[in-house]
Amino acid sequence: MKVGATTPGLTPMMQQYFRVKEQHRDHIVFFRLGDFYEMFFDDAILASNELGLTLTGRDCGLAERAPMCGVPYHSCDSYIARLVRGGHKVAICEQVEDPAFAKGVVSREVVRVITPGTVLEDHLLQEDANNFLCSIYYTKTAYGLVFADVSTGEANLVQLEGDDEAALVNELARYMPREVIFNPLFLEKAGVAKYMREKLRCTADMIDDEVFAPEVCEEAVLAHFKAESLQDMGLDAKPLCVCALGGLIHYIHETQKIGTERLITVNLLEETKFMNLDMNTRANLELLQTLRSREKRGSLLWVLDKTRTAMGKRLIKSYISQPLTNPLEIDKRLNAVEELTGRELLCADLAEELGGVFDMERLITRVVYGSATPREYKTLQAALGRMPVLKGLLADVKASHLTAIFREIDPMKDIGELLERAILDEPPNSVKDGGVIRPGFNQELDRLRTLMGSSRQVLGDLETRERESTGIKNLKIGFNKVFGYYIEVTKSYLGMVPDTYIRKQTLANCERYIIEELKNLENEILSAQENAVHIEQELFEEVRVAVARQLHRIQRTASAIARLDVYASFAQVALQNRYVRPVVDLSDTVDIAEGRHPVIEQILGGSLPFVPNDTRLDLGENMIAVITGPNMAGKSTYMRQTALIVLMAQIGSFVPAKSARIGAVDGIYTRIGASDDLTAGQSTFMVEMVEVAQILGSATNKSLLILDEIGRGTSTYDGMSIARAVIEYIADKRKLGAKTMFATHYHELTELERELAGVKNYNIACKKRGDDLTFLRKIVRGGADDSYGIEVSKLAGIPNWIIQRARGILEDLENARPVRESGRAKKAPDPDGDIQISLAGTTPSEVEQSLRDLDLNTLTPIEALTTLYQFKEMVRGR
Repeated sequence: MKVGATTPGLTPMMQQYFRVKEQHRDHIVFFRLGDFYEMFFDDAILASNELGLTLTGRDCGLAERAPMCGVPYHSCDSYIARLVRGGHKVAICEQVEDPAFAKGVVSREVVRVITPGTVLEDHLLQEDANNFLCSIYYTKTAYGLVFADVSTGEANLVQLEGDDEAALVNELARYMPREVIFNPLFLEKAGVAKYMREKLRCTADMIDDEVFAPEVCEEAVLAHFKAESLQDMGLDAKPLCVCALGGLIHYIHETQKIGTERLITVNLLEETKFMNLDMNTRANLELLQTLRSREKRGSLLWVLDKTRTAMGKRLIKSYISQPLTNPLEIDKRLNAVEELTGRELLCADLAEELGGVFDMERLITRVVYGSATPREYKTLQAALGRMPVLKGLLADVKASHLTAIFREIDPMKDIGELLERAILDEPPNSVKDGGVIRPGFNQELDRLRTLMGSSRQVLGDLETRERESTGIKNLKIGFNKVFGYYIEVTKSYLGMVPDTYIRKQTLANCERYIIEELKNLENEILSAQENAVHIEQELFEEVRVAVARQLHRIQRTASAIARLDVYASFAQVALQNRYVRPVVDLSDTVDIAEGRHPVIEQILGGSLPFVPNDTRLDLGENMIAVITGPNMAGKSTYMRQTALIVLMAQIGSFVPAKSARIGAVDGIYTRIGASDDLTAGQSTFMVEMVEVAQILGSATNKSLLILDEIGRGTSTYDGMSIARAVIEYIADKRKLGAKTMFATHYHELTELERELAGVKNYNIACKKRGDDLTFLRKIVRGGADDSYGIEVSKLAGIPNWIIQRARGILEDLENARPVRESGRAKKAPDPDGDIQISLAGTTPSEVEQSLRDLDLNTLTPIEALTTLYQFKEMVRGR
């Protein structure tokens, strides 16, 4: 039987529960009962399984008890965290009236819905990463997107023209939202929904069309941001973004109830402002994490991130993910970094001070939403206390971005002083039991505390005054639980009792009385604790409102601190790693002298010298660099190195090179390596061709293309034909004409240098002595004279018998004669002796087992180098 609020026989409390549940069908309702949050029926069954709680039952007025489980309200955070991480939404239903004064069932209301995209609590958030909630409005011809971080009050708006699912997926991959809301029409996008479900693993919800109605959303956006028109906000030409933003504002209000005013920063992202980095490029270049292990170590972020604040850590990720394209804006960042690198003491002092600045963005968010604890207010005070020192350190800076930061840092002494005066140095974590407000902040609170702390003294003073005024020498004040406080007079003094005394109790030897002053004092003493806690809560709320009103000041300062932290980080990395300032301009040239791979250089750590290489690309004679050479020689490393140096220059960082001139590119596109995508039913070759098609369809003549081994996933002639056709297409300025690095094993492609303008051959220099091969890691002009496949196989540990047999086959093929049987190779002298091995009972070594487990298809050059070092250490330890 389906149970609901109108089901006959339900108790009043369960009727109340179902009225709440009907409004929150898709949420797990935490229903406050006394000191517990209880869950009932399906919610209880789900929560008991997810959280490992004991499932019990409760009488609900029906024949069968209601399934029930619960958690203590004071320790509910960890349970909510587990549910939210599992993709669930939790509705917090609180008692909104004092049970002592309730008539009938205590009133309860949902005060907040906690969802993956709207969490505010520290333990539910990753300090160095944004937590994005995405709103999508789709019209069949375009998309309006908003990516908002509720915890920082930031919203990024993007409008994508055309029904381009790949562009949409790229934006989703850029922000990695935890939660997505969308209009009903978006349900048609089954492929994108699958990506969100399987790759992003985010929560997704459809919102009614009425919420996304253009006129409703325009009104909501203008009201929220207190703007006169969409033109004032720069949104008049982005109607789909307005709809997505309006839907998001509605959703935040519905789930959070209060605090929507925290959303104050709106960034309208124009496609031309930032470099185009698609999903594959971000993964292939390992910008934020490594491709295989998904770790920060080994990524570009790992090298560049020396930030000291959580705000800086989030911003540097944004910078790396969104390189600029305007050289003037890039130069302003580079000027700031250059000034800090030239003033090492200032850079060190800034780093030290920034280390004491806590996450002001998320602290002020919790203040606005009313969820900040007293201790977090003191944390905010400590962060604000660093502002005068930081502002002082920047007093004489010259770079425009640094002077802007100097102006935007507000010392906020008034807020710091308020928090100092109002809140104790070491307050409890909750205001519910008092002990938060500092003495001297409020006279009435001080009086109540004095009364609570010195009630004996107050009663003693009253007793003395009454003895003196009545002349009753043995008059005394006592207390019992039945009558409360009383004045006791023995029978020998009854004639001296004033008429103002009211008899309360008669005993054998005495009478007990009450007077108005004692009764008032009793009420005050007994209610002082309750009143003190109530006053503290009111004062704490007044402090919260006062601090929340300074939201814009604190947000502006926090933003300035984040930028300062990133520039200081770039400067520190440049000083430590001998980076140089690049020249970024509007030319079509990429000219790098003695460039180094920023990540591999750090992994080597001085144990081996990194071999630097030059790069020269332009739209003239050096448009396409065709790079040949054996596997493992360093072709991919060299190409990635070039892409990373270009990207680093355009985020405003110094670069690992002797010198670099970078003509700003509008996008970097890579096709490096592939594995079968079996879940999508696509082979390696199909994945490769899809990616190439997307690159050729998106790139412009201002782009940089990094293409590795195009065509290797099919037969030799097919692959070579496709590779040649791709190069010819890119080289044709009427079709594309983009700067390209093209690595290949097809030596026949080196002939293109003579046939196509703009194509230049390069190869990785190798030294061969007999059968031994040494990679010199140096890029030189010309095509490779050999692929050295057999020599590379030998380096990889292929058994010697196979190497010898391969040489024999190669000799036959090169001399255009039939391949002789393998018996000849068996009879040939074997330098390793008897190669027959008994496999029975043989235990592979640790190195052998590791090699067997290694997936070469997904191994990046950086990971290959790291793995090689691990193998070397294993062998040493034998």
